[in-house]
Amino acid sequence: QVQLVESGGGLVQAGGSLRLSCAASGRTFEDYAMGWFRQAPGKEREFVAAINSSGGGWRYADSVKGRIPISRDNAKNMVYLQMNSLKPEDTAVYYCAAQRTTGYFASAQIGAYDYWGQGTQVTVSS
Repeated sequence: QVQLVESGGGLVQAGGSLRLSCAASGRTFEDYAMGWFRQAPGKEREFVAAINSSGGGWRYADSVKGRIPISRDNAKNMVYLQMNSLKPEDTAVYYCAAQRTTGYFASAQIGAYDYWGQGTQVTVSS
């Protein structure tokens, strides 16, 4: 069982930055790939970024590639999303998710993830 708690969301102007954090409970954090997803009002949840269990492999949605790096600290059971050059279209609730796998590739598929946080709101004003 893994419990995930996101933090760091808020209101920011376009072009600004935020860092989202996700704290994971449990003693086997290093057995999980971690992902970030987002859901804007009236839209389906979509993939943002994922990182494998060791932190050595990443994948990103095209819409955020080069702007929003994902990282993790296995010693602290934390995963981060550094959101730079934010745009109004980045406005959404952001969710942290855990996938039990030690494979090299972390999935971009919602259905692959076993545990989810409650989400944190990010609002980008124009």
